Amino acid sequence: MESFIQNLVETHARRPTRLLAILRAVQARYFHIPNQAIRLLSKELNIPTTRIIGVIEFYSFLHLTPRGRYDILISDSITDHMLGKHNLMDYLSNKLSVSPGSVREDGLVSLDNTSCTGMCDQGPAGLINGRAITRLDRPRIDAIAQLIDEQKALEDWPKEFFEVGDNIYQSDLLLSSRLTAGEGLQATFARGLKETLSEVDQSGLRGRGGAGFKTAMKWQFCSEESEQDRYVVCNADEGEPGTFKDRVLLNSYSDHVFEGMTICAALIGAKHGFLYLRGEYLHLYQKLENVLEQRRQAGLLGNNILGKGLNFDIEICLGAGAYICGEESALIESLEGKCGIPRNRPPYPVSQGYLNKPTVVNNVETFAATANIALHGGAWFANKGTEKSQGTKILSISGDCLRPGIYEYPFGVTVRKILEDCGAHDVLGVQIGGPSGTFISNQELDRILGFEDLATGGSFIVFNSTRNILDIVRNFTDFFAHESCGFCTPCRVGTSLLKKQLDKIVNGHGSAGDVVALEELTRLVKNHSHCGLGQTAANPIIHTLERYPDLYQNQLKKISYEPGFDLNASLETARRMANRNDAGAHLAQVEE
Repeated sequence: MESFIQNLVETHARRPTRLLAILRAVQARYFHIPNQAIRLLSKELNIPTTRIIGVIEFYSFLHLTPRGRYDILISDSITDHMLGKHNLMDYLSNKLSVSPGSVREDGLVSLDNTSCTGMCDQGPAGLINGRAITRLDRPRIDAIAQLIDEQKALEDWPKEFFEVGDNIYQSDLLLSSRLTAGEGLQATFARGLKETLSEVDQSGLRGRGGAGFKTAMKWQFCSEESEQDRYVVCNADEGEPGTFKDRVLLNSYSDHVFEGMTICAALIGAKHGFLYLRGEYLHLYQKLENVLEQRRQAGLLGNNILGKGLNFDIEICLGAGAYICGEESALIESLEGKCGIPRNRPPYPVSQGYLNKPTVVNNVETFAATANIALHGGAWFANKGTEKSQGTKILSISGDCLRPGIYEYPFGVTVRKILEDCGAHDVLGVQIGGPSGTFISNQELDRILGFEDLATGGSFIVFNSTRNILDIVRNFTDFFAHESCGFCTPCRVGTSLLKKQLDKIVNGHGSAGDVVALEELTRLVKNHSHCGLGQTAANPIIHTLERYPDLYQNQLKKISYEPGFDLNASLETARRMANRNDAGAHLAQVEE
């Protein structure tokens, strides 16, 4: 182990910022992080063992105790529930003779749930030793159980088990574009850097991760910082259940994404970039590394790019199972080899980001759009959409529809049009923007997609009239309670209390006062949490309470009782003393 750890640390240039990658490698070799490895890493990296243990305990894909040689995680997303996940989990558990949350006695296999795998359009899905496995059913589970019992290496399993499709059904500006590597960069240098930034501004491009901050403004702020070391970070940690469009962009349009990052580097004066890839997308890692190497060989990354004096390269960093790392400051903390706990803001990353240097953090789709805008110009993009929401938006659509997958629309399209295109019928409601977004009922289908109405990072989960809204809300509330980083009390305790209070009501044990208490909890969590996770964790309850108050009221228990105290009888002594026995001297006690 000592030589393995020493070689591993050397491979990562003894950088404590690479702790997450190092721990992932140790986990892959030993199926957990042994105490001896922790001590050796502490010595080699010169960091406290407590910091290493803290990081291991923070990320759900890292473990202090052994996992099985075949470590299976099944997605617990609502879309997987809708496809029969519970029955399949029971079947898998019986076939493998291991209960969820445990390791089989022989140490060969472990089984557990995971929040979401980003495969919502081809579930039920899961991960085996970090590799995505899709479209699970009983015959496939039978085959998996046999392969495990035979101890076959994953490389020898049928390739179709690991197939992840793009499922693109509707294309517009971005998905119809086939940018040749280097085209956007050449156009940028030919036009001029300041002029290209003006084109990005003219395009009206806003961040596509959900917050919607103006891209050109963010880049301008970063470029104006006095600090010379600057960084570009692509946020590919799309952990919001129901969101998977970044997975498709990275699989089939990665050159667009890397080109956009390189253009950003030229505009702000950065020399180093990071693609923070969510751990569930391990299957994309080597493919993306190959694309980066091809770009280096073509003179599109590295020193003196295209002979224009630009020095810039990109490093891929894998996450390890933490939804909170989708928040930009938590992502930066993770890049630095720490727990992904969001920072206080201000200062913002554009002034103090990675290693406290000016840093641009943008979404995968944002960088892909930038590469195309650099080539085609700002007007090409701005001519689509609405006055306040220019361009197009790529959507991940899943749930109760005939054609789950990827759709691109100009902003301003109605929800009704989107539902027609994906083959959704008898719609009860739609969750837009994932659990942290907005639930709309079937009375709101003429609302439009755009920052002026329904802003979204790209997730559409469709529910038909056979679904139980309270089951949906419980799944989302459980998700937030599980994914809270635990940093602040309003979120750490509040999400747990929301879960318990909701369970009490849904299980039929609540009274009218419990609904009031639930509403008070939602306000507390929303208004006092440290970051966006806690501030949006109560949204599923808030939005459904507004639209379906009767659903909650109908779950309350009916209280019927006989008084334990006879008020009228207690007045008998007073009546005798007052020598009164008229109707006014008697009180009626009525059940309420």
